[in-house]
Amino acid sequence: MESILRAAGELLDVELSGPVDLGGSSRSTVLRCATPDGGSVIVKAFGDGPESLRAFTAEAAGLSMGIAGPAVLGVDPEVPLLVMADLGNAPTLADVLLGTDRAVAEAGLLAWARGLGWLAAASVHRRADLTRLWTRYDKGLLSWGEEPWIARRAAELPVLLDGAGIAVPPGLAGELARIGTAGGEEYPAFTPGDTCPDNNLLTPAGLRLIDFEAACYQSVFLTAAYCRMPFSSCWCVFTLPAGTAAGIEQAYRAEVVGVYPALADDEVWQAGMRQATAVWTVDATVRMLPRAGEDGPLHPTRRPAPTRRQVLRHRWEMASALDEFPAFAETMRALLREVAGAWEIALLPGYPAFGSSGAGGSIRTSVDESTSE
Repeated sequence: MESILRAAGELLDVELSGPVDLGGSSRSTVLRCATPDGGSVIVKAFGDGPESLRAFTAEAAGLSMGIAGPAVLGVDPEVPLLVMADLGNAPTLADVLLGTDRAVAEAGLLAWARGLGWLAAASVHRRADLTRLWTRYDKGLLSWGEEPWIARRAAELPVLLDGAGIAVPPGLAGELARIGTAGGEEYPAFTPGDTCPDNNLLTPAGLRLIDFEAACYQSVFLTAAYCRMPFSSCWCVFTLPAGTAAGIEQAYRAEVVGVYPALADDEVWQAGMRQATAVWTVDATVRMLPRAGEDGPLHPTRRPAPTRRQVLRHRWEMASALDEFPAFAETMRALLREVAGAWEIALLPGYPAFGSSGAGGSIRTSVDESTSE
């Protein structure tokens, strides 16, 4: 911590003090540090492993685009670390969803969906900027936009199914090949990468995003799927009222149809959303099923938190209705019968702010409505 504090102070040419550890991850250390003028800054330092170095490049390049997140005050590619403006202690979307105020939770969800949609629309013509900034901070690793993670996950699923004793239905290989083509080439837009509830601050000035460790350009459908599933790759996963989930999805869509008019076509939109749902279900299955032998909360400290098995069963139930991919849907039903059927677990409940049932409620919006500020 002392070496990080010293390097960040030299970068800003000030003496930083009083570091407070904000948690970080296995890839990074995040500190809030006091400045001589009585203010504070956020220092984020990264390890020297490949994933840590890629996370540094993505964070530095993504934030330096200046269209989302805190302002970058300095970057040291050698440590590596970056210093950011401190956005304060505003509640996160996770805080309000796990709270007790339904109106606050609905307002937070709308701010999140509209903010992500606005970011996608504002970034469409700036892909070259991210490429240039990635080159500036490059550590010799593929960007997330170049990394074929979707195709790799799709290729890993049959091996996992075989190990779990699940018979692969005819046609699954072809459907997984189709699913594996989803990504950034059709309707691409910028995303910080990890748009989970705890990475979204609900400040008095509006939504502010943090954690750009997976910043890239990807299909807007992969981001929009977070509204429908909800939160495709996150720990803070409970169920939303159907009307609320549909409302935030429409709020996101309303922002992106301005730059991609074809997305106003329901057939185009629904097909893209179904494929994105399949992508994230494959990802969740490959990541979590091998570790589902011993179930437990997905977050080490936050409560409530769902268990790995609860989230997997919820994902499989949703994907079992993807009639566009019949072999894949049958595979999900087989996982529900032969794997989840042996799990003695409670159904995934609703977010506390909406009551445990997750039923009822709606957020009204329209794809013709633009809410950009």
